[in-house]
Amino acid sequence: MTFGFAPSSAASTSASSMRTERSTDSTDRPTRLLEPAEWAAAGIPLLRNPREVVTGLHTRHRPLPSTAVVAVLDPEERLRASASFIRRENATDGWTFRNALLSQLRRVIPHDLRRRTPVRTAVLLYCREGDQRWTEEDGAWMWGLRDACTLHGLRCGAYITMTRDGWQVLGEGRGGRRPSVGSIAEVLGGDQDSAPRTGGAATEMLRRAAAR
Repeated sequence: MTFGFAPSSAASTSASSMRTERSTDSTDRPTRLLEPAEWAAAGIPLLRNPREVVTGLHTRHRPLPSTAVVAVLDPEERLRASASFIRRENATDGWTFRNALLSQLRRVIPHDLRRRTPVRTAVLLYCREGDQRWTEEDGAWMWGLRDACTLHGLRCGAYITMTRDGWQVLGEGRGGRRPSVGSIAEVLGGDQDSAPRTGGAATEMLRRAAAR
């Protein structure tokens, strides 16, 4: 509908301000995320020994804040492959995180899309600043992990956050003070069966990631 008068400068300024606020809000706020209740209702399998998984990933990758570590576990919860990368995107969006996780999974381990039922499980460890309470960024990582697992034929496993206060498995209430962001990495055991089996370029990637 067209009216027969021009908007005042104050009204024009107000409308422009509202558009700017909406644009900023849509950029800063994640557009694809899972709330804690949605994550809890998704039937995520529990880790039998979360501290062992967290300690192993922390030792191999020595993650700093803004580092994501995605790992694939076999049915016996042995680590088969892992990769770490730094979050460099400004936008917090599950779609972007999904693509980053899927790219890493494709580099380190073949997909299981031919299986009727997923056998291997992917878990995600994300290191960040702040306290251990759920954030919208966590929700976007959850969405990304779940979608990446579906596209790679994996079960969606635990989402674990690590801060300077320690680590926790979101949605389970399990965690610990060590390891934490900035803590000294523990020495890995000599069990060869627990080592990732990737080979070739994937092995070289893991070696470089562990050396960082």
